[in-house]
Amino acid sequence: MAEDKNWNILPFPKGIYEDRLHQLKQEIVDRGLAGVLFFNPENIYWLTGYQTIGYFTFQALFAGSDGAIVLIGRVVNRDLAMAHGTIDKFVSVTDTEDPLSVLAEWINTGFGSSVSIGVETSAWNFKVEDYVRLTALLGAELKPFDRVIEPRRMIKTDAEIARLKHAARCAEAGLAAAIETVAPGKTENDVAAAMFEANITAGSEYLGHPPLVVAGKTTALCFAMWRRREIHSGDVVLLEAAGCVDRYHSILSRPVVVGEPTPTHQAAADALQSVLEVAIENIRPGLTSGEVDQACREVVEQRGLGQFFKHRSAYGIGIGFPPNWSEGHIYAIRPNDPLVLQPNMTFHVIPTLFLDDFGMCFSDSVRVTEDGCELLTQFERKLFVV
Repeated sequence: MAEDKNWNILPFPKGIYEDRLHQLKQEIVDRGLAGVLFFNPENIYWLTGYQTIGYFTFQALFAGSDGAIVLIGRVVNRDLAMAHGTIDKFVSVTDTEDPLSVLAEWINTGFGSSVSIGVETSAWNFKVEDYVRLTALLGAELKPFDRVIEPRRMIKTDAEIARLKHAARCAEAGLAAAIETVAPGKTENDVAAAMFEANITAGSEYLGHPPLVVAGKTTALCFAMWRRREIHSGDVVLLEAAGCVDRYHSILSRPVVVGEPTPTHQAAADALQSVLEVAIENIRPGLTSGEVDQACREVVEQRGLGQFFKHRSAYGIGIGFPPNWSEGHIYAIRPNDPLVLQPNMTFHVIPTLFLDDFGMCFSDSVRVTEDGCELLTQFERKLFVV
């Protein structure tokens, strides 16, 4: 059995998880719950250190009011789960069983019908259909238990910052290799392959989201990806690289022009570089997300480019599992947001312009310090020309 072996695969010391569980246990007790069901792989990871690419099938983590941690999931994930040392029990679901029925039977048998169970209703992989069916199968009452872990994830520990800095080195290596590969006649795939090789060689794990490698007019389309297009003279090449260490992500982007930049290319690059610099100057404790975003937005508006700045100025970074590498659903720097910045919040500052025939981005990952902003990513800030 996996738990009988001397495994050491927790990303952080076990005491960190014991402290987190202690905090959560108090919240569970204060709400009068027998326990809480979590479905979000990011929150499960934060609480236990457990990660698997197998979360595409059913998994639920039960945190009891007594401090017990039980994972209910597909039987093939059992040994990996029990190797972490933070999970007390695994309830197996075979490929011929209905996962919700197995979960409900385990709860009904262990707790009866006179208790209340908290449930994470905001998890993207716990569908409305699942909630309705689980409610019908359970004797216990379900009560929403949302945004309890997420605020704790916003403020990073020193150990988490260290992972983000390591991830930044991986992202830098990937971006440098990608820029070196850009040339007429190369394809987007050539550049993406170089980025991935350097990124992984530098120590990155699999990313929570594909990086961006796009050339030519397609750069004007947000979230377009590499698709074997050949790079030509005059193209803008949009490059966004990332690194992941123990599921913590850092990201950065720099623009590349093949051949002589046009005045429009240069104007866009100058504006975006100014936005990034203004963001770094303004990010500090006590300011609100909305105030920083407004300072960024004024730069492009003053240059007549405001209509092409279509998104938030930054999003939170930290733990990420596919399909997302960000914590932007938890916190971000965006218009009118009253969130007050605090030390050890971490962001990907991502000023981007999507013009009519090209897109361009300058971005860096940063940490809010006690009195300002620290760059996690370190890369020459200029429009690269090849």
